[in-house]
Amino acid sequence: MEEEVFIHETAVIDEPCTIGSGSKIWHFSHIMPDSVLGDNCNLGQNVVVSSKVTLGNNVKVQNNVSIYDNITLEDGVFCGPSMVFTNVYNPRSLVERKDEYRDTIVMRGATLGANCTIVCGVKIGQFSFIGAGAVVTKNVPPNSIFAGNPAKLVKTLEDKEFNTRANFLENPKKLAKDFDALDRYSLGDNTFLNWIKSVFLPDDSH
Repeated sequence: MEEEVFIHETAVIDEPCTIGSGSKIWHFSHIMPDSVLGDNCNLGQNVVVSSKVTLGNNVKVQNNVSIYDNITLEDGVFCGPSMVFTNVYNPRSLVERKDEYRDTIVMRGATLGANCTIVCGVKIGQFSFIGAGAVVTKNVPPNSIFAGNPAKLVKTLEDKEFNTRANFLENPKKLAKDFDALDRYSLGDNTFLNWIKSVFLPDDSH
């Protein structure tokens, strides 16, 4: 481990592992052997980083996130609270499938919203944005917003729109409009009138 690393006294660090300078590891988190954390990473409470995991520089992982074997987070990735990774596509309790782990790569600058699920074997493109609660089952192109279950493309961003957090936040009105679009997509037909319709005129879509 490098110097200038903050590790809370309740955290568990298994050697050998690599933790870059300026990184912070908070309450009850667990770093397993052979994992690699870059510089200036910030891991919140109750975060697990398994072996065969690589985190780039400036990665932020919020509370209650487990990052399993064969997952790579590139520089500047943000993981929202309680979001979920998997590493086995079809797990069974009685079937040993450690040799079937699938690689998952989250590329530079991507944001994974709270409570989203990333099914293993996918690539999340750079500077993409995964909405809260989304379930990602396929590759996500760079500079795009995905939301829903299963997650689908909501909007494609130009490089200049989302290449830094500062650029992303510089136009609050546009940002609010984009998130309104996300809300409309996520809620879909979840309205009172459609609920009444589903009660009296049910069909397969209800």
